[in-house]
Amino acid sequence: MERQAMDRMIETFSRRLAAGTSRRGFLGALGRALVGAAALPLLPVNRVRAAEDAAPAKPVDDELSCEYWRYCGLDGLICGCCGGSLTECPPGTFSSPTGWVGTCKNPGDGKAYIIAYRDCCGKNACSRCFCENNNGDMPIYRTQADNTVFWCFGAKGFVVNCTTSVVLGQA
Repeated sequence: MERQAMDRMIETFSRRLAAGTSRRGFLGALGRALVGAAALPLLPVNRVRAAEDAAPAKPVDDELSCEYWRYCGLDGLICGCCGGSLTECPPGTFSSPTGWVGTCKNPGDGKAYIIAYRDCCGKNACSRCFCENNNGDMPIYRTQADNTVFWCFGAKGFVVNCTTSVVLGQA
């Protein structure tokens, strides 16, 4: 008995829906829903801010840690661990003629800075303090913001030793 009542209720609902709508109207509504769903990722959502708020505060002073604020876009070895510094290549190496840039937020003053990352070339990798931070990394077609490119091309030696992180200015 219960099954028949359910069948009648669904049949009644289906008939009323069919009488009150048309195929063209249904297809139009479906099309609007699909276009709206496709446009949803285009809405201006501040995902970067949400990610920063969710992430724990990074130490400000430890220049040999991958969590140091200047290394937010670094994919390589920290030169400070290899005999160099934040801005200088280790002895026996030279700075690559090209590099990539990133924007990192300094938790000490709350401001964003443009950081130039340059590989130091000419000597084998020192194999200490490897960091793979991909904040702001762009695909290969945006080469100037891609941290996985081999940046010692065009240099005398193609071997990458480490990477420097020079502050270019406030973003």
